[in-house]
Amino acid sequence: MTEATVARRRGRPPRQEGARDHTREVLMRAGTEILTEHGFASTGIDLVLKRAGVPKGSFYYYFSSKEEFGAAVIAQYANYFARKLDRWLLDEATPPLERLSAFVADAKAGMSRFEFRRGCLIGNLGQELGALNESYRVQLEAVFCDWQQRLAHCFEAAKRCGQLAPDADAAALAEFFWIGWEGAVLRAKLVRNAEPLDRFYRGFLAALPRGA
Repeated sequence: MTEATVARRRGRPPRQEGARDHTREVLMRAGTEILTEHGFASTGIDLVLKRAGVPKGSFYYYFSSKEEFGAAVIAQYANYFARKLDRWLLDEATPPLERLSAFVADAKAGMSRFEFRRGCLIGNLGQELGALNESYRVQLEAVFCDWQQRLAHCFEAAKRCGQLAPDADAAALAEFFWIGWEGAVLRAKLVRNAEPLDRFYRGFLAALPRGA
């Protein structure tokens, strides 16, 4: 065991392996909820502990700091969201552009379910870069690039089946979508309704270079 491991695990460890896994998952879930609603700067560890119902000693058993905790939450959220994107964008039973529309509908339903209090964790933290360290900037940008690549693959499929023009720049279209979508999500949180999402997506679809 390294010195770093010893230093981190200064809190009271849970009694069983299953309990350890459960406690960490509870902390991560609470962190995702709170960071999505409130952002990083205004979220204290005590707020996470209260939401999770976990003692402070258990928190420091897993994470050496709030910054390490935030990085872990980002990584878990990125994995979760990548699986969600794949579920929609890799659905070969559905035409490629309709796959994106299905994702948009699902995202709208998710925001509506929480009365537009929550948006995108990655986008929220991206708004706070002035208060975050450099490693967060790199991590967040990597997540956005991953999402863009997944959508670009979908647009390449749309080109192959004739939904998009053969010379359409799939990578540029994917980048444009995520830049606009994240802004629309932020605006939807401000006005507490889905109209910004609908307006952006209608404009995005209208601007696509269609196939013959």
